[in-house]
Amino acid sequence: MTEDGPSRSAESALRERVKELTCLYEIAQLAAGPIGQLDGILQGAVEVIRRAWQYPEIAHVRIVLDSREYLSPGFRDGAQRQSAPIVVGGVRRGKVEVLYSEVMAELDEGPFMKEERALLEAVAAQVASIVERREAEAERAALQEQLRHADRLATIGQLAAGVAHELNEPLNNVLGFAQLAKKHPSVVGQVKADIDRIETAALHARSTIRKLLVFARQAPPQMTDVDINQVVEEGLQFFQSRCASEGIILTVALCPGPPRIAADPSQLNQVLVNLVVNAMQAMPNGGRLAVSTGVSEQSVFLSVEDTGIGMTDEVAAKLFVPFFTTKDVGQGTGLGLPVAHGIVTSHGGTIRVESSPGQGTRITIELPWGRTEGCT
Repeated sequence: MTEDGPSRSAESALRERVKELTCLYEIAQLAAGPIGQLDGILQGAVEVIRRAWQYPEIAHVRIVLDSREYLSPGFRDGAQRQSAPIVVGGVRRGKVEVLYSEVMAELDEGPFMKEERALLEAVAAQVASIVERREAEAERAALQEQLRHADRLATIGQLAAGVAHELNEPLNNVLGFAQLAKKHPSVVGQVKADIDRIETAALHARSTIRKLLVFARQAPPQMTDVDINQVVEEGLQFFQSRCASEGIILTVALCPGPPRIAADPSQLNQVLVNLVVNAMQAMPNGGRLAVSTGVSEQSVFLSVEDTGIGMTDEVAAKLFVPFFTTKDVGQGTGLGLPVAHGIVTSHGGTIRVESSPGQGTRITIELPWGRTEGCT
C-alpha cells in the first residue's frame, strides 16, 4: 500500500502534465493557421482547454476578447470557476475562464489544482500572444496594401499628366476654331447650334483635363490666407435652388471665427463642389445634406454628410482610385473624389470617409493650421 500510493500519485501527476503540454501544443497548432482566422483559433481553443482540466466531463470554458465570447460546446455556467486575464500590449482585453457545472470537492483553489492555475495563466498568455501577432500581421498587410495603392496612384498620376498634356494643344485648337467659326456672319441656325455643342463639349473636356492635372499635381496650388467658412458660403450658393428642386434639405453649421489657413481658395472650392455633388447624386429620391465646419487643436475641418444610399467597405476602399465610379456610363468620370483627395493631400491635410449601405455617408477633410485663436 505504501508503494502503490506514491506510484498512483506520480502516475496521476504525469497524466496531468501530459494534458497541460498537449493543451498548449494544440493551441499553438491552431495558431499556425492562415492569417485572419482569429475567431476560429479562439473557438477551437475553448474545446482544447476543456480537455486539459481534471474533470473535463463537467468543465466549461469561456474566452472573452473585446466583449466577444467564445464558448465550449454545450456551455453551462457554474459557481465554481477560475479565470486569468488576457493582456495585450499592457491592456486588459478579456479573460480565459474555466467553470464546473457541478460542485466539486475543494482542492488548492476551490475545486482546481495549483497546476491548473499555472496552466490557465499560461493559456491566457498564449492567447494574448496570438492576438498580438495576428493584429500585427493584419496591420502589416494593411500597410502593404496602402503602399501598393500609393504606387498605383503615382503611376496613374504620371499617366494622367502625360495624357492631359498631349490632349491640351489639339483641344485648345478645337475650342479656338469653334469660337472663331461662331463669329462668322454666315453661321446661323442649326450650324450655329452645332458649333455651340462643339464648344460646350470642348470646354467640358478641358475641365476634365484640368482635373487630371490637379490629380497628378501638375497644377500647384496658389496659397493665400483662407477663411474656410467663406469657401463654404460661396460654394454653396450654386446649390441652394438645385437642392430645393431635387427634394434635398440643405443645412449648414459653420463654426464661428475659425482661424485662417494657408490654402488655394479655388481648389478648396473645387473640393467642396465635388463632395456636395457626390452627396447629391447619392440621394436620387431626396434626403438631407449637412455641411459643417469646425476646429480642433491642430486642424480646421469641413464635413459633408448625406442620408443617401451609402456604400460598402469595399466600395469605400476604392473611392479615391482614379476613374473608379459606381455611376452609370456618362454619369461621372470617376475623378471628382480622387481630385478632392489630391487637393487635400497637397495642402498637407487628410480626408476621412464614414459610410454604410443605406445609412448615408460622411466625408470629412482636415487641413492644418498654426494659430491658437478661433472656435473649438
